[in-house]
Amino acid sequence: MNVHSARTRLVRAHFFPGTGKMSEKMYYESVANLIEHKRVHFDYELLEQFEAGVQLFGTEVKSLRAHHGKLEGAHVTVRGGEAFLMNAEIPPFQAANASKGYESTRNRRLLMTKKEIAEIAKAEEQAGLTIVPISVYNKGRKMKLQVGIARGKKRFDKRETTKKRETEREIRREMKYE
Repeated sequence: MNVHSARTRLVRAHFFPGTGKMSEKMYYESVANLIEHKRVHFDYELLEQFEAGVQLFGTEVKSLRAHHGKLEGAHVTVRGGEAFLMNAEIPPFQAANASKGYESTRNRRLLMTKKEIAEIAKAEEQAGLTIVPISVYNKGRKMKLQVGIARGKKRFDKRETTKKRETEREIRREMKYE
């Protein structure tokens, strides 16, 4: 699932609250990208992507909705059958009202299925693979984290991607003037 800065998604509803009736009515659910790891596509080659819920405090949710936070340097690890987001910085919404022991880079539990956690754990054991967060977005009222199994790019791969990006930019520029 590719997440853009703001979009809507067509969802099929089977239950109408208040009526007690089942139905297949279509409605739009908004999905907004809150914070993004900007260098993930440059530094890593993404092999597979997952969607995970994140266990957060209320002040962290408010902070994310205000687009505060950083995913640079963060990664996902699996311990004891649970996945955790490590080193992601989410500052408190109001620093003056934060509790004294609040850590902005604390470990946050990810809410995923056992099957997905097993896949991530297997990928984590393989040499050369890492699990990186890609973006945090809200899906309805829930906070979601897009996680990817990735392989780090070498320096020549990075040069290749910048060269490809520059040639595409030049082609677009030439097409624009013709």
